[in-house]
Amino acid sequence: MSTTLAEILRRHWPRYVASHGAMNILPSHHAAAGAILSCHTPEGGGSLYDCECGHQHFAYHGCGHRACPQCGHREAQEWLERQTARLLPVTYHLVTFTVPEQLRAIIRSNQRLMLDILFFSLHLPHGHQHRAPP
Repeated sequence: MSTTLAEILRRHWPRYVASHGAMNILPSHHAAAGAILSCHTPEGGGSLYDCECGHQHFAYHGCGHRACPQCGHREAQEWLERQTARLLPVTYHLVTFTVPEQLRAIIRSNQRLMLDILFFSLHLPHGHQHRAPP
């Protein structure tokens, strides 16, 4: 049987949080880990179902989080199919760049604003001065 993400998180998440500091981990990452850890467990609750066979069956609730491999896979797959359908029939290239170490903590703490500014600046001609996005 293969190891699940929840098992890996159960084993390593507490040590990861301790080594990096809870305040240095994004709230969205805490929420995702918490959801995955409670998925299909007593912590998440469950429901009792009447079956056609005459028996009752208990099933734990899923977390419904998009990062959960058990709950979010179908939605993620549907999203991927929608995005793939939107692609133009051209060659695409992936561009990767490294953010200077001095900016990483600022960007990590203010992701939405800083990444908006960063990606906005990528659309400017080289050397062009322009005001920041609204």
